[in-house]
Amino acid sequence: MTATLETTTTKGATVTPSPRLRLPSPIGEITIRPLDLGLDADRLHAWVTTPRARYWQMEGWSAEQVREAYAQIDARDDHDAWLGEVDGRPTFLVETYDPAGSELADLPEIARGDLGMHVLVARAEHPVPGTTTEVMRAVMELCVGPLGALRVVVEPDVRNDAIHAKNALAGIRVQRAVPLAGKTALLGVVTAHEYRTSELGRRTLLAHLRPDVAERAHRHVAAKALGELTHEHLITPEVVEEVGGLEARAQGARRTSTSDQRYVVTTPSGARWSFAATRHALEHWRVDPASVEHDSGPVDAQLLLSQLAPVLGIPEHLRSVYLEEIASTIASLCHKWTHQRCTSTELVDADFQDVEQAMSEGHPAFVANNGRIGFGVLDHARYAPESGAPVRLEWLAARRSLTHLALGGELTEERLYREELGEGVIDGFRVHLTALGEDPDDYVWLPVHPWQMEHKIAVTFAPDLARRDLVHLGAGEQHYRAQQSIRTFYPMQRESRYVKTACAIQNMGFLRGLSPAYMRVTPAINEWVLDTLDGDPVLASCGFTVLPEVASIGYTGDAYHQLGTRTAHTKMVAALWRDHPAPLLAPGERLATLAGTLHRDRDGVSLLGEWIRASAVGPEQWVRALLRAYVRPVVHCLRVHRMAFMPHSENLVLVLGPDHVPARAIMKDIGEEVAYLGSGPLPEEVERVRMADDVELTAQSFFTDVMDGVLRYVAEILADDGLLDGEDFWALVRACVAETVRDGGPVAADLALDRATFAHSCLNRLQLRNTLQMVDLADQASSLTYVGELVNPIADA
Repeated sequence: MTATLETTTTKGATVTPSPRLRLPSPIGEITIRPLDLGLDADRLHAWVTTPRARYWQMEGWSAEQVREAYAQIDARDDHDAWLGEVDGRPTFLVETYDPAGSELADLPEIARGDLGMHVLVARAEHPVPGTTTEVMRAVMELCVGPLGALRVVVEPDVRNDAIHAKNALAGIRVQRAVPLAGKTALLGVVTAHEYRTSELGRRTLLAHLRPDVAERAHRHVAAKALGELTHEHLITPEVVEEVGGLEARAQGARRTSTSDQRYVVTTPSGARWSFAATRHALEHWRVDPASVEHDSGPVDAQLLLSQLAPVLGIPEHLRSVYLEEIASTIASLCHKWTHQRCTSTELVDADFQDVEQAMSEGHPAFVANNGRIGFGVLDHARYAPESGAPVRLEWLAARRSLTHLALGGELTEERLYREELGEGVIDGFRVHLTALGEDPDDYVWLPVHPWQMEHKIAVTFAPDLARRDLVHLGAGEQHYRAQQSIRTFYPMQRESRYVKTACAIQNMGFLRGLSPAYMRVTPAINEWVLDTLDGDPVLASCGFTVLPEVASIGYTGDAYHQLGTRTAHTKMVAALWRDHPAPLLAPGERLATLAGTLHRDRDGVSLLGEWIRASAVGPEQWVRALLRAYVRPVVHCLRVHRMAFMPHSENLVLVLGPDHVPARAIMKDIGEEVAYLGSGPLPEEVERVRMADDVELTAQSFFTDVMDGVLRYVAEILADDGLLDGEDFWALVRACVAETVRDGGPVAADLALDRATFAHSCLNRLQLRNTLQMVDLADQASSLTYVGELVNPIADA
């Protein structure tokens, strides 16, 4: 139920455990960390034995008795103790526990997903007004945030009027008085959503929007805009100050980076924006956010892009939409930096989902990469991946004759639903339909994003609900965590399957729907990919695997499908199931998103650097392992199988060995993203993935998606952190590609990945051209925009 961080020791000295929660407040920054008896025993004894703590029933206890009581808590898996500080001053004690393991276990009000909580605020020598209220807010944030409680349960003494008042502020509803050991308690509960909408919870919803944090976010986005728009030749900075010379290859043939210089960009209106930048291979500019200056005021990313709009190619009627996505990206950064609970150092040993939750950027190439237009502030708290909140999916009964359920391999409908829902939930669904006078056998079960249910299904598909072609069944019992893609969910409680749903919010140039037409053939496409790659010795040698999408479903009985035109409305009621990766792991191995290699925490520390430092190998060997896991299989699939994945950083999962070194990679998001660029035969149901038999397009997928979309950022981090300079990094990439070409044998048409230059495909230009739909998913190749050529850093010297 609860999560803890272990205390580490160094040379006999206890190291203070890292905070599990950081929260800005009017009384100072509040942090909550695991209680450490080696550090906190004396203070703990002083707190819990005073008359102020009489409801803790420890008055008169000796120091040894208190230590023993909390040592027992520390030894339990279902009970944790925490110490809270305000600006570094120890201020309060918290206990959290699973009620199912307590004397509350037999009460009918207790449910799975509940988390019990106690809090004690120590007497201060100089009391600060509002402290207890802010402490209560921090404790609730701990419970519904990092600890993932669906409901918080309290059982204070009926005489404790002070805590009853604070509980009410948090939205806690009193159930009844219950007799417990040593007291009569008032049992109270509050759901995570009820807390968020309470007087206390609402204070946190906008707590991240502070001038100091917003200034930093504006600088970050402005720096990214200046760098990426320069990279795509939309703006041309001029050198205004020489700070350093060029660092080039000995023969001067290929520039890999330059030291900092100062540049200026002049907008069409005459405004001047200056900055310092380091230039790397692939015309990559790393702009220092702290160096950005505007000649007539503070740094404002929206103002910068507004002033540049005439040269960016944004249609006038879409400029405000793009600025809204920029505003949302800024807000998202503010939230992540304010509430980020794991540093890069802590993420080294974190589990898969803690790493996923900690990611602070969307696609690294896009300036507006966290748009999420349509999410309100409460939606963000409930469904954004960085919030880490548990989510229960809503379920619809969809009329079988109007719905297509596709199953892969030997998976049956009965097995799918039994494994995803459980017999009890299915029985409840059937009883509900029978009570409505419907035959349960006429329906199939379809999972829905809760946001989609509230904002789209209940309104846009109201006629379908009214005629019972769709029937709302309520929430399932399984709890999930949202992934960085927003609409995909990872199961929290058992090794079930990912679920990908439609969620009609606007994010990074798309409305995030799912097409029933695409879902119809998704399992077949996945089976074709698996069959094609099965037995390939090169892929086997690097451990490459694909995470298959084994089932999909789509409803087409609505009026929008009757129009015969593909629109956003025809992509709102569909879902797919993807296998869980955990069974693929060997003992000691861990999963981490490839996006982790591009992550810096709020203090600027890179996770890539921390992984390398934690490993037993040097940077060169670690990078070589990464390239073998990632680049080698992608290149081999392109050359030998003419199969292109979408291998950006969120579509690939790294498997890290016990030594923190990449062991292999797992590709996901297959059905919507894979493409075949050859001329060979395909099964009829797989024909949708066929693209032009074009060698240049095949090679370009590697140059754009891997070289320009991932590796140029890895190169920047390695160079900036002093781990590996650009020339050495690209030499390793060159060697990996050459080895893969050699091991893969001859092919009908060589991709010439070591050519001198390659076409520069510009991603921001796509989004700027049409912020609502940047490419035609049915013909992505024709949507691409190229501007000039990039010098290839892995060209054959």
